[in-house]
Amino acid sequence: MNDKQRISTHDSLKAVSYKLFEVISDELDVNSAYVTQLGSTALEVISSFNKDHYLIPEGFVVDYDGAYCRLIFQSDNEVVQTNDLSSFALTKHMELTSKLEGKGFLGVTLRDFYGEVFGTLCVMDKEEKDFSDKDVHFLKQMAEVLSYVIHLDTTLGDIELLSVPIIPIKKGLAILSLQGNINESRSQKIMEDTLHYAADKGIHSFIIDLSQLRLLENQFPDVLKNLVSGLNIMGVQVMMTGLPPWLVQMPGVSEHLSQLKTEYVADIESALNKIGYTLEK
Repeated sequence: MNDKQRISTHDSLKAVSYKLFEVISDELDVNSAYVTQLGSTALEVISSFNKDHYLIPEGFVVDYDGAYCRLIFQSDNEVVQTNDLSSFALTKHMELTSKLEGKGFLGVTLRDFYGEVFGTLCVMDKEEKDFSDKDVHFLKQMAEVLSYVIHLDTTLGDIELLSVPIIPIKKGLAILSLQGNINESRSQKIMEDTLHYAADKGIHSFIIDLSQLRLLENQFPDVLKNLVSGLNIMGVQVMMTGLPPWLVQMPGVSEHLSQLKTEYVADIESALNKIGYTLEK
């Protein structure tokens, strides 16, 4: 998973995990349970439960190289378990172990609905704990439940951004702000809505802003090319703003963009100035 590509705040995941944590704590007889999310260089605890001892704070961030989760991802069965972190060969010399008061530890990989790594589901206790195969199986089952919730959060995020946000500025001028996830179905809607809007409203200048883009699939450079070409054929001038660096660096995207009949400027205000429209207080 790439953290720049996530638009969901995972509200459903947090809500469900809070309800599951107490069940997990009782079933495995542990003090703490928590979910981490994998970023580009670090892991963050996005939800946690601490029964008696405050072992794992929510919002806690640790660099990937120094995290227990890295060991989970690298293990053959994507499980790490030990009755004592301070004496376990893989963790006893880690800086994190000296910071935490935990001993008994069990962690499994948490994947999304499509099998991509999201983070981990872990439990920890202040005392030594021996975890059985049954315990490992149980925690993996809980991780499977949460994978469906991750999918729900992502789906809800896509639905919220399904509309095509076109902002009219004045007669003949409008801004199309492409936000969030761009997938195949949304690409088609963007094409249809934008071209129809340009025809119906007599648009002669369209500013396409990409600064809020979060995730796109492989077909997006094609739909962008088709959109600009369609607007050009209709006699609409197109300017593009807010190109994210990560987008430009994607394989093949830079070549696609260089072939478009459009002008690239840093931001919307610069685009408006070039067109001859100024913003005043």
